Amino acid sequence: MGLKSLTKKWRKYSELSNLGIIVRRKFFNNCFDGALTIAGIVSGSFIFFWSHPDLSATIIIITGFSTALAIGISGLWGAYLSEVAERKKKLDDLKKEMVIIEESDEEKGKDRKEINSEDKIEEILQEEEEIQKAMVIPIKINRKFSLKSKKKKVKNSKTLIERSERFATVVASLVDGGAPVLGSVFPLIPFFFGTSLSVFHFIFSYAILIGILVYLGIFLGNISGGGRLKYTLHLVAAGITTLIVSLLLELAISP
Repeated sequence: MGLKSLTKKWRKYSELSNLGIIVRRKFFNNCFDGALTIAGIVSGSFIFFWSHPDLSATIIIITGFSTALAIGISGLWGAYLSEVAERKKKLDDLKKEMVIIEESDEEKGKDRKEINSEDKIEEILQEEEEIQKAMVIPIKINRKFSLKSKKKKVKNSKTLIERSERFATVVASLVDGGAPVLGSVFPLIPFFFGTSLSVFHFIFSYAILIGILVYLGIFLGNISGGGRLKYTLHLVAAGITTLIVSLLLELAISP
C-alpha cells in the first residue's frame, strides 16, 4: 500500500471518528500540563541553586526527564484504557441503534435480536415494493438478494467504523502521552550546555517555557478563529503565576 493511499485511508478514519477535535484538545491540555509541571521543577531548582551554587545540572535534567517520562507513560496508558472503554461503549450503542447481527449469533442460530433485524429489513423491502407499484415500475425485486445486500452493507459499515475507532484510539493515546513530554523536555535543553550551572541556564529555560505558552496561545487562537493575543496572555499569565507560586513556596519552606 502506497503512502498516498495510506494517508487517504487515515484521513477517512479521522473524519469518521472525529479524531481532529479530540487530538487538538488532548495536545493542548497535556502539553500545557507538561510545561507548567516542569516550570515548578525549574523554579524549585533555582531557589535551591541560589543557596547552593554547586548544584549540578545533571540533577535537574534527571529530575525533569523522570517527571516527563512519568507524565508521558501516565497519559499514554490512561488515555489508551479510557479511549478503548469509551469507544467500545460507542460501538455497542451504535450496534444497538443499527440492529447489527454479530457473526457469532448467526452461527448459534437466530435469536430475538436477529429476528427483529430481519423484520426491519423485511419492512423496508415491502415499502420498496409498494413504492414501485405506486410508480408503476415493472422491476422485480429479488428479496433474498436484497436481504443479503442490506446485511452486507450494514456489516461493511460496522467494520469500517470499528477500524476508524481503533485508529482513533491509538492516535489519541500517542498524542496524550507525547504532548506532555514535549512540553516538559524542551525547557530542560539549556541545562545540557556549560560545564557549571549558572543563572543564565534558568533564564533560558524560562524563555523556552514562555515560548511554549505563546505557541499554545496562538494554537488556540487559530482553532477558535481569532483571539490569539487573548489566549496567549491567558497562558503566559498562568505560567508566570506558576513560577511565582513555586518560588514563594520554596522560599517559605527552605531553611
